Amino acid sequence: MVDPATASRISHRALFAALAALILFLRVLPLTAVPTRWPAPDLILCLTFAWLLRRSDYLPAYLVVIVFAVDDLLSMRPPGLWTLIALFTTEFLRSREMFLRDLPFALEWAVVAAAVMVMTVANRLILSLLMVPQGGFNLTILEVLSTLAAYPVVVFANVWLLGLQRRTGGMADGMGSRG
Repeated sequence: MVDPATASRISHRALFAALAALILFLRVLPLTAVPTRWPAPDLILCLTFAWLLRRSDYLPAYLVVIVFAVDDLLSMRPPGLWTLIALFTTEFLRSREMFLRDLPFALEWAVVAAAVMVMTVANRLILSLLMVPQGGFNLTILEVLSTLAAYPVVVFANVWLLGLQRRTGGMADGMGSRG
């Protein structure tokens, strides 16, 4: 028999994977033939940061790698680069979870903004060092801005619709230890 904590962890991991699959599916749908002026936000990144900063025990590293690897392939980015950058960033934030747990939302948003900017600069720098053709810098800045603007909406949806609350100091994590 599975204990309730393990069942909750497994069900939340499946829910994250399903939400990511839904976002990826909606992204590849040909909804319009007219190009947009404003790039869409990276909702996978917003969802990952929202879940990581709320309940990191629900989001293991292997799930981050799987979701971002599929995202790389469907987005026709160089396979693995954005996945590796996302994995490093999520693990960096996960290691500082105790310090980030009690931050007000404005500071959390600033941490996420800094992480997204560092990720974007690292991605563009590595691609330029390898001489891979890239889109315009203006489009990259607009995508970062739209991602940062979408982050509060994603957090609001996860907290109010899915009930994904931050782990408090007395709650046990996935391994049974209290944080």
